[in-house]
Amino acid sequence: MRVLISDKMDSRCAEILTANPGIEVDVRTGLKPEALAEIIGSYQALIVRSSTRVTAELLAAAPQLKVVGRAGAGVDNIDVDAATRRGVIVMNTPGGNSISTAEHSFAMMIALARHIPQANASMRAGKWDRNRYTGVELAGKTLGVLGLGKVGREVAARAAAFGMRVCGHDPFVATELAEAHGARLVSRDELLATSDFITVHLPLNDQTRNSLAAAELARCREGVRLINCARGGIVDEDALFAALESGKVAGAALDVFVDEPPTHTALIAHERVVCTPHLGASTEEAQANVALQVAEQVADALLDRVIRNAVNVPSIEPEVYRKMQPFIDLADRLGRLQAQLLEGQLERVTVEYFGDVTVYPTAPLTAAVMRGLVMAVSDEPVNFVNAPYFMRQRGVRVDELRSDDHEDYANLITVICRTSSGTRTVSGSLFAKHEPRLVRLDDYSCDALPCGPMLFYVNPDVPGIIGRVGTVMGNHGVNIARMSCGRQEEGGRALTILTVDSEIPGAVVETLQSQDYILWARQIIL
Repeated sequence: MRVLISDKMDSRCAEILTANPGIEVDVRTGLKPEALAEIIGSYQALIVRSSTRVTAELLAAAPQLKVVGRAGAGVDNIDVDAATRRGVIVMNTPGGNSISTAEHSFAMMIALARHIPQANASMRAGKWDRNRYTGVELAGKTLGVLGLGKVGREVAARAAAFGMRVCGHDPFVATELAEAHGARLVSRDELLATSDFITVHLPLNDQTRNSLAAAELARCREGVRLINCARGGIVDEDALFAALESGKVAGAALDVFVDEPPTHTALIAHERVVCTPHLGASTEEAQANVALQVAEQVADALLDRVIRNAVNVPSIEPEVYRKMQPFIDLADRLGRLQAQLLEGQLERVTVEYFGDVTVYPTAPLTAAVMRGLVMAVSDEPVNFVNAPYFMRQRGVRVDELRSDDHEDYANLITVICRTSSGTRTVSGSLFAKHEPRLVRLDDYSCDALPCGPMLFYVNPDVPGIIGRVGTVMGNHGVNIARMSCGRQEEGGRALTILTVDSEIPGAVVETLQSQDYILWARQIIL
């Protein structure tokens, strides 16, 4: 496995990677996009910070790429959708620079409140303008925190310690968690209308781009002060400049910009703007943390150990992953079984989870089912990353249902596929916590080991048919290793599943299908 580090990184990043047998590392920083595209084709992993742009074109030039690791939290320099379509895992390192960014945000807020940069520049020019730089205290003021992720919560805790009233808006954070960090959850409109200071801690995406624009700034309190150490583009720079000129916004502290280096020179030069060149994560501790973290994550992903902090595939902690690995394998087998049994156009997939399996995150299990299904029909490489994308691309709806228990099994995964020709149901369970079993096909109960070449056939429930099938198989040198039988009712129809030692010749299956005592027969290879 070859890893390319294309941005400046702590040297220990490469050391951690190469400590894993089978991983080689090249460090080539400062490459132009065309130069990077020329060499990326021979690498399985790429590690970047914010300088390298991982575009759809670059990904197209990297057919072997499995992982892109971002040493930092933001992934706006990576085309995540394009990576997902190509089955490339994109992972970041959230939390590695949380303290650094939170401290910088708070430093910017203090500098903004007390005009520290402007006063410093004035003194260096030989002036003594005490009256001009009268500031405001933080104590007693209201701080609005937009986004209560790790950085936002750290800022909230520091603001509370300074005696500020802290309110926060984040629809994905529980009230108890916000309050534990000194913040009161409020609506977005209330935050804008009541805050003396507003600090932004959101990711940059289609939903947050320009989310603080002219309309939002107009709803803010007169004389509000704004801090953005998150991502350029969340704050509309033209709208902010206009609000500064009108006095609606008393000041702004900016560490990030739409273009970096910034091109809105009038905003940067405004007398009530404090700015720094994207220094939020620029501490020795933060850079070491994210470099070490991304190295460990990329190595784990390449060596199929565990996936952590991926933004386009469910992440699982190592111990949890180890425990649920047998369920992931079972889910994949059920998906592959369904793919080989399906008839007609697939329209909808429902995956049901019962019993012990529900204590684990089910998203990776559903992804495993989808991978198994898609592998049989896709002419492109399919993995747990892009299998859900392929389903969406084909207009197939995927649902999950969960129940704490099942009347017959300690754990059960059921995959129901609805097609233009009807519905097919398969169910599997783990016996003794690690032995996979197929326990149901449509209306038939069974107990079959889902592995290797298998023959599924349905026949009228009358004597002698098992012997006839065995004779046909024996005449063609096919040895039967295991057999499972199930029936709907006595004298009705019966299902037989044979596990065999070698792939069954097509002529044998055709011979069986032509017999009047066989209603249908299908070879399955798992």
